[in-house]
Amino acid sequence: MSLEGGLSRRQCLGGAVTAGALTMLSLPQAALAGAQIEEPLIDSVRTALSSAIHNKAPPVPQFANTEARLAYLRWLGEMSERLKKKIADAPSRIEFLQTAWYEAKRSGLEVSLVLGLVQVESNFRKFAVSSAGARGYMQVMPFWTRVIGDSDSAKLFHMQTNLRFGCVILRHYLDRENGDLYMTLGRYNGSRGKSPYPNAVFANQRLWVFNDKEREKEKDKDRSAA
Repeated sequence: MSLEGGLSRRQCLGGAVTAGALTMLSLPQAALAGAQIEEPLIDSVRTALSSAIHNKAPPVPQFANTEARLAYLRWLGEMSERLKKKIADAPSRIEFLQTAWYEAKRSGLEVSLVLGLVQVESNFRKFAVSSAGARGYMQVMPFWTRVIGDSDSAKLFHMQTNLRFGCVILRHYLDRENGDLYMTLGRYNGSRGKSPYPNAVFANQRLWVFNDKEREKEKDKDRSAA
Protein backbone atom coordinates (compact mmCIF):
# COMPACT_ATOMS: atom_id res chain seq x y z
CA MET A 1 0.00 0.00 0.00
CA SER A 2 1.02 3.61 -0.38
CA LEU A 3 2.48 5.55 2.50
CA GLU A 4 1.43 9.02 3.64
CA GLY A 5 4.93 10.24 3.01
CA GLY A 6 4.88 9.27 -0.68
CA LEU A 7 3.86 6.77 -3.33
CA SER A 8 5.75 3.76 -4.55
CA ARG A 9 7.17 3.70 -8.06
CA ARG A 10 4.89 0.83 -8.97
CA GLN A 11 1.80 2.70 -7.81
CA CYS A 12 2.73 5.73 -9.86
CA LEU A 13 3.36 3.51 -12.89
CA GLY A 14 7.03 4.13 -13.09
CA GLY A 15 7.15 7.89 -13.26
CA ALA A 16 6.44 11.12 -11.48
CA VAL A 17 3.48 13.17 -12.58
CA THR A 18 4.36 16.66 -13.78
CA ALA A 19 3.05 19.76 -12.04
CA GLY A 20 0.90 20.55 -15.05
CA ALA A 21 -0.70 17.13 -14.96
CA LEU A 22 -1.37 17.48 -11.25
CA THR A 23 -3.12 20.77 -11.83
CA MET A 24 -5.19 19.39 -14.68
CA LEU A 25 -6.22 16.26 -12.78
CA SER A 26 -7.32 18.26 -9.76
CA LEU A 27 -9.85 20.28 -11.75
CA PRO A 28 -13.56 19.36 -11.51
CA GLN A 29 -13.90 18.69 -15.25
CA ALA A 30 -11.15 16.09 -15.02
CA ALA A 31 -13.17 13.89 -12.65
CA LEU A 32 -13.38 10.34 -13.95
CA ALA A 33 -16.31 9.06 -11.91
CA GLY A 34 -17.32 5.65 -13.16
CA ALA A 35 -19.22 2.78 -11.67
CA GLN A 36 -18.42 -0.33 -9.71
CA ILE A 37 -19.63 -3.44 -11.51
CA GLU A 38 -21.90 -5.81 -9.62
CA GLU A 39 -20.17 -9.14 -9.10
CA PRO A 40 -21.35 -12.29 -7.34
CA LEU A 41 -20.12 -12.52 -3.75
CA ILE A 42 -19.76 -15.70 -1.76
CA ASP A 43 -21.84 -15.74 1.43
CA SER A 44 -18.88 -15.28 3.78
CA VAL A 45 -17.70 -12.18 1.92
CA ARG A 46 -21.19 -10.73 1.74
CA THR A 47 -21.66 -11.31 5.46
CA ALA A 48 -18.31 -9.69 6.31
CA LEU A 49 -19.02 -6.65 4.16
CA SER A 50 -22.51 -6.31 5.55
CA SER A 51 -21.17 -6.48 9.10
CA ALA A 52 -18.61 -3.78 8.33
CA ILE A 53 -21.30 -1.52 6.88
CA HIS A 54 -23.77 -1.98 9.74
CA ASN A 55 -21.33 -1.21 12.55
CA LYS A 56 -22.88 2.02 13.85
CA ALA A 57 -19.89 3.22 15.83
CA PRO A 58 -19.62 7.03 15.55
CA PRO A 59 -16.51 8.46 13.85
CA VAL A 60 -14.72 9.29 17.09
CA PRO A 61 -10.95 8.83 16.76
CA GLN A 62 -9.11 7.00 19.52
CA PHE A 63 -5.45 7.64 20.25
CA ALA A 64 -2.88 5.63 22.14
CA ASN A 65 -1.18 8.73 23.51
CA THR A 66 -1.14 12.53 23.49
CA GLU A 67 1.52 12.65 20.77
CA ALA A 68 -0.71 10.73 18.37
CA ARG A 69 -3.67 12.99 19.14
CA LEU A 70 -1.59 16.13 18.54
CA ALA A 71 -0.36 14.71 15.23
CA TYR A 72 -3.98 14.10 14.22
CA LEU A 73 -4.96 17.66 15.15
CA ARG A 74 -2.08 19.04 13.07
CA TRP A 75 -3.27 16.91 10.13
CA LEU A 76 -6.84 18.12 10.63
CA GLY A 77 -5.79 21.77 10.67
CA GLU A 78 -3.69 21.54 7.52
CA MET A 79 -6.22 19.47 5.59
CA SER A 80 -8.96 21.92 6.55
CA GLU A 81 -6.97 24.74 4.97
CA ARG A 82 -6.41 22.71 1.80
CA LEU A 83 -10.08 21.78 1.56
CA LYS A 84 -11.44 25.28 2.17
CA LYS A 85 -12.01 26.02 -1.52
CA LYS A 86 -13.98 22.80 -1.95
CA ILE A 87 -16.07 22.90 1.24
CA ALA A 88 -16.45 26.50 2.41
CA ASP A 89 -18.44 25.90 5.59
CA ALA A 90 -15.92 25.23 8.37
CA PRO A 91 -18.03 22.86 10.56
CA SER A 92 -19.03 20.82 7.48
CA ARG A 93 -15.40 20.68 6.37
CA ILE A 94 -14.15 19.49 9.75
CA GLU A 95 -16.92 16.92 10.02
CA PHE A 96 -16.09 15.57 6.57
CA LEU A 97 -12.36 15.31 7.33
CA GLN A 98 -12.92 13.66 10.70
CA THR A 99 -15.24 11.11 9.12
CA ALA A 100 -12.97 10.46 6.13
CA TRP A 101 -10.02 9.94 8.49
CA TYR A 102 -12.01 7.58 10.70
CA GLU A 103 -13.46 5.49 7.87
CA ALA A 104 -10.13 5.27 6.02
CA LYS A 105 -8.29 4.13 9.15
CA ARG A 106 -11.10 1.73 10.02
CA SER A 107 -10.72 0.06 6.62
CA GLY A 108 -6.91 0.06 6.70
CA LEU A 109 -6.57 2.64 3.92
CA GLU A 110 -4.34 5.68 3.54
CA VAL A 111 -6.38 8.82 4.21
CA SER A 112 -4.64 10.63 1.36
CA LEU A 113 -5.73 7.87 -1.03
CA VAL A 114 -9.36 8.19 0.05
CA LEU A 115 -9.26 11.99 -0.31
CA GLY A 116 -7.62 11.72 -3.72
CA LEU A 117 -10.32 9.28 -4.81
CA VAL A 118 -13.09 11.58 -3.53
CA GLN A 119 -11.62 14.48 -5.47
CA VAL A 120 -11.57 12.48 -8.70
CA GLU A 121 -14.97 10.88 -8.16
CA SER A 122 -17.07 13.81 -6.97
CA ASN A 123 -14.78 16.81 -6.43
CA PHE A 124 -16.05 16.76 -2.82
CA ARG A 125 -19.71 17.21 -3.82
CA LYS A 126 -22.02 15.45 -1.38
CA PHE A 127 -24.90 15.06 -3.83
CA ALA A 128 -22.92 14.20 -6.95
CA VAL A 129 -24.58 11.64 -9.24
CA SER A 130 -22.78 10.07 -12.21
CA SER A 131 -24.36 9.17 -15.53
CA ALA A 132 -24.29 5.54 -14.34
CA GLY A 133 -26.16 6.45 -11.15
CA ALA A 134 -23.24 6.32 -8.71
CA ARG A 135 -23.87 8.57 -5.74
CA GLY A 136 -22.21 10.87 -3.25
CA TYR A 137 -18.64 11.68 -2.30
CA MET A 138 -17.20 8.29 -3.25
CA GLN A 139 -19.67 7.60 -6.07
CA VAL A 140 -21.06 4.38 -4.69
CA MET A 141 -23.37 2.40 -6.95
CA PRO A 142 -26.88 1.86 -5.51
CA PHE A 143 -26.72 -1.93 -5.99
CA TRP A 144 -24.36 -2.09 -3.02
CA THR A 145 -27.17 -1.08 -0.66
CA ARG A 146 -29.11 -4.11 -1.87
CA VAL A 147 -26.14 -6.49 -1.71
CA ILE A 148 -24.76 -5.53 1.71
CA GLY A 149 -27.06 -2.80 3.06
CA ASP A 150 -30.75 -2.27 3.70
CA SER A 151 -31.66 -1.45 0.07
CA ASP A 152 -32.14 2.25 0.87
CA SER A 153 -29.95 3.88 -1.79
CA ALA A 154 -31.01 7.36 -0.64
CA LYS A 155 -28.72 6.85 2.36
CA LEU A 156 -25.72 7.07 0.01
CA PHE A 157 -26.15 10.84 0.18
CA HIS A 158 -25.52 10.69 3.93
CA MET A 159 -21.89 11.59 4.50
CA GLN A 160 -20.76 8.86 6.88
CA THR A 161 -22.81 6.20 5.10
CA ASN A 162 -21.26 7.10 1.76
CA LEU A 163 -17.72 7.18 3.12
CA ARG A 164 -18.33 3.93 5.01
CA PHE A 165 -19.58 2.14 1.89
CA GLY A 166 -16.82 3.60 -0.28
CA CYS A 167 -14.00 2.65 2.08
CA VAL A 168 -15.35 -0.84 2.77
CA ILE A 169 -15.79 -1.49 -0.97
CA LEU A 170 -12.31 -0.14 -1.76
CA ARG A 171 -10.82 -2.37 0.95
CA HIS A 172 -12.72 -5.34 -0.48
CA TYR A 173 -11.30 -4.69 -3.95
CA LEU A 174 -7.81 -4.20 -2.53
CA ASP A 175 -8.01 -7.60 -0.87
CA ARG A 176 -9.29 -9.19 -4.08
CA GLU A 177 -6.39 -7.66 -6.01
CA ASN A 178 -3.84 -8.84 -3.42
CA GLY A 179 -2.78 -5.32 -2.50
CA ASP A 180 -2.32 -4.03 -6.06
CA LEU A 181 -3.62 -0.45 -5.87
CA TYR A 182 -3.51 0.09 -9.63
CA MET A 183 -5.88 -2.82 -10.30
CA THR A 184 -7.93 -2.01 -7.20
CA LEU A 185 -8.68 1.51 -8.36
CA GLY A 186 -9.56 0.31 -11.84
CA ARG A 187 -12.02 -2.18 -10.35
CA TYR A 188 -13.53 0.54 -8.14
CA ASN A 189 -14.07 2.72 -11.20
CA GLY A 190 -15.31 -0.08 -13.43
CA SER A 191 -12.29 0.35 -15.70
CA ARG A 192 -10.01 -2.43 -14.44
CA GLY A 193 -6.73 -2.62 -16.37
CA LYS A 194 -6.99 0.89 -17.85
CA SER A 195 -4.66 3.65 -16.69
CA PRO A 196 -6.56 7.00 -16.74
CA TYR A 197 -8.47 6.50 -13.51
CA PRO A 198 -5.66 5.07 -11.33
CA ASN A 199 -3.33 7.79 -12.68
CA ALA A 200 -5.84 10.47 -11.76
CA VAL A 201 -6.31 9.15 -8.22
CA PHE A 202 -2.56 8.77 -7.62
CA ALA A 203 -1.99 12.33 -8.86
CA ASN A 204 -4.71 13.77 -6.64
CA GLN A 205 -3.53 11.68 -3.70
CA ARG A 206 -0.32 13.67 -3.75
CA LEU A 207 -2.34 16.80 -3.02
CA TRP A 208 -3.52 15.30 0.29
CA VAL A 209 -0.32 13.76 1.64
CA PHE A 210 0.51 15.23 5.04
CA ASN A 211 4.12 15.94 5.93
CA ASP A 212 4.15 16.48 9.68
CA LYS A 213 6.86 19.13 10.03
CA GLU A 214 6.49 19.33 13.80
CA ARG A 215 7.06 15.60 14.13
CA GLU A 216 10.13 15.84 11.90
CA LYS A 217 11.52 18.60 14.12
CA GLU A 218 11.05 16.39 17.17
CA LYS A 219 12.85 13.52 15.44
CA ASP A 220 15.73 15.83 14.53
CA LYS A 221 16.02 16.91 18.18
CA ASP A 222 16.05 13.30 19.32
CA ARG A 223 18.79 12.43 16.81
CA SER A 224 20.85 15.44 17.90
CA ALA A 225 20.55 14.50 21.55
CA ALA A 226 21.52 10.88 20.95
